[in-house]
Amino acid sequence: MSSVSNAARPKTAVVIEDDADIRALVVQVFQSAGLETTAVANGLDGVEAVIQHQPVVTTLDVSMPGIDGFETARRIRRVSDTIIIMISALSDEADVVLGLGSGADEYVIKPFRPRELRARIEAALRRANHGAPPPEETVAPTPEPEPPAAATPGVDNGEWDVHRALRINIPTRTVVVAEKEIDLTRTEFDLLATLIESKRRVRSKSDLTLVLRGDDAGASYYVGEADKRAVETHMANLRRKLGDNANDPEFIETVRGVGYRLTS
Repeated sequence: MSSVSNAARPKTAVVIEDDADIRALVVQVFQSAGLETTAVANGLDGVEAVIQHQPVVTTLDVSMPGIDGFETARRIRRVSDTIIIMISALSDEADVVLGLGSGADEYVIKPFRPRELRARIEAALRRANHGAPPPEETVAPTPEPEPPAAATPGVDNGEWDVHRALRINIPTRTVVVAEKEIDLTRTEFDLLATLIESKRRVRSKSDLTLVLRGDDAGASYYVGEADKRAVETHMANLRRKLGDNANDPEFIETVRGVGYRLTS
């Protein structure tokens, strides 16, 4: 085991892109954001680079020789929780949905503006820092405590927020439904935490896009249709994992034409 703590390790990024000019541009954007960057030209090398460097964020082209970006994302997701930003000239809704369903956290359509990509990268870093576990401490052993009582709506449950059969601990990024822990991606957890904190206030797709970028104070840059479709896809995946039915929701309801909020 390495003696270097996570806090001491430099943040790294991996760029997977077969176009040399775009690859160089993305590397420049990453380096300007202060990340040590490794760049490769195909999906197989990209998976190996992610395994070797364990980057905090990875950008991924879709149309590449060998395995395409969709399959590359699936393979990366099996071995890493790196934030995946998929960059593609494919802009159809089906392509966006497929990319997000393959494991990408964001989908950026070419041509893109370096400033926007930089903003998304910085938002990804903020989210990664927000979800990082606290540093390990050496403490004296203590007697094993009694198991805590189950959380109950209307009762002070410490760090837990409760909504029906759903419990969420935001500091530890833990979600439990009907006493079963649910494994969510960073994006899915951030969406759920935002809705929990907003209670019955409706959050629009544009609003949620800005929250995921780390800018819920205002629209500092453009929110496009691909961003809104991304939120829809992440929300569908979140509902599936929670066992929630969009037509008869227990936890999250759709306010048609507006956005999402918790059920009453």
